Amino acid sequence: MDKILDQKRTPILEALNAVKNMRIVPFDVPGHKRGRGSPELAAFLGERCMNVDVNSMKPLDNLCHPVSVIKDAEALAAAAFGAGHAFFMVGGTTSGVQAMIIASCKKGDKIILPRNVHISAINALILSGATPIYVNPQIDRSLGISLGMSAFDVEKAIEANPDAKAVLLNNPTYYGICSNVQKITETAHRNGMKVLVDEAHGTHFYFSDKLPVSAMAAGADMASVSMHKSGGSLTQSSLLLTGPVVNADYVRQIINLTQTTSGSYLLLSSLDISRKNLALNGHEIFNKVISMAQYARDEINRLGDYYAYSKELINGDTVFDFDTTKLSVNTLDLGLAGIEVYEILRDEYDIQVEFGDIGNFLAYISVGDTDKNIERLVSALYDIRRLYKKDRTGMLEYEYISPAVVTSPQKAFYAEKVSVPLENCLGEVCAENVMSYPPGIPILSPGERITREIIDYIIYAKEKGCFLTGTEDLSVSRLNVLKDRD
Repeated sequence: MDKILDQKRTPILEALNAVKNMRIVPFDVPGHKRGRGSPELAAFLGERCMNVDVNSMKPLDNLCHPVSVIKDAEALAAAAFGAGHAFFMVGGTTSGVQAMIIASCKKGDKIILPRNVHISAINALILSGATPIYVNPQIDRSLGISLGMSAFDVEKAIEANPDAKAVLLNNPTYYGICSNVQKITETAHRNGMKVLVDEAHGTHFYFSDKLPVSAMAAGADMASVSMHKSGGSLTQSSLLLTGPVVNADYVRQIINLTQTTSGSYLLLSSLDISRKNLALNGHEIFNKVISMAQYARDEINRLGDYYAYSKELINGDTVFDFDTTKLSVNTLDLGLAGIEVYEILRDEYDIQVEFGDIGNFLAYISVGDTDKNIERLVSALYDIRRLYKKDRTGMLEYEYISPAVVTSPQKAFYAEKVSVPLENCLGEVCAENVMSYPPGIPILSPGERITREIIDYIIYAKEKGCFLTGTEDLSVSRLNVLKDRD
């Protein structure tokens, strides 16, 4: 095998170990000088960690312009993921999503995307000035969740906007739902549009034939992949993958507009090491995760009132496929919002699940989980049903509200605005984001009309304990709206 593409290698790790063994005297940054200048931090993180928290230097390459070990590590990642190129991202998948959009759309260009995108995509529209053409997802009202993009709806949006530059989609959604990525990609490419995929929750798709198709396998042009979610790397480390016909040199220029010039070698080495693990062991790892998640689903569904859903939702379009590693659980029949179950699990049972919303919670299953931990979760859910179950009357039953778009996110965000009490915002045009995090999908984005339904939803979400963010007013009691109402 070509040494450069030997998946057993970890070029960044090897270089860091070599530098550590040189016992270099540091007259560069970071100023803690291998931990000696910050003993409390060194005691907390450990000497081994502090010794490799270093700055770019010749033996370690440079993230902004890689020519040696980072270049080799990115080539290995590209090969492992079946991409033309892979960029190491130290600003999370947020930076990857923003780079994809900014690299594909200039000010005034149209981009077709689902409205239930992550906040990073909306913020990219604010930065780039691109104009969103939203394909509103259908709703599963029994579960209270938005679904994937219909391939038919995307085709109609393309026909109505032949000058659009790109289509962006999620693969999968936070809940595990996948659109028909391959068909959407083929349709977009026939019409000269790029396909961008937010694959924050789909790292594992590249390493199992039992899971939905990955973006690169479907022929997408770019995909942002959260290695730190299911891939095992450190939080904030991600990959931006590009297809073989994308100008990778231009994409790197776009990345360098916003990404730090001081890339953390802790994050970079974690990407390198995790890629090696997935390339060599990914199939076995994710087969185990699939099995554990299915066991948990079966046990939870036996309890009654909870519904841990899976492939039975597949309808060939808006739910084209389902990620069976996702333990998404509906709680509406319990008479509790998902966020209420989330908080009870954390506060009463010391169990931290990924997130809770109006009707569901998500427990993230990974190779680091054990059968014992899953049994503990199931046992806690049994207790919660026994102790907290109530009538569901009066509960909101869905998470997504289709917005009325008045103007572009960039124009609204930078326009003159005034702060107005939430209850007085009816009919105004929002000038900021309002979202529940996680999952980070905006309830309102800049340029959207504020309706009674949206105001009621925000009040309800606050009452149920959802963590709302994105607003200038941290209490989310007031919203910034356009000063000159349209």
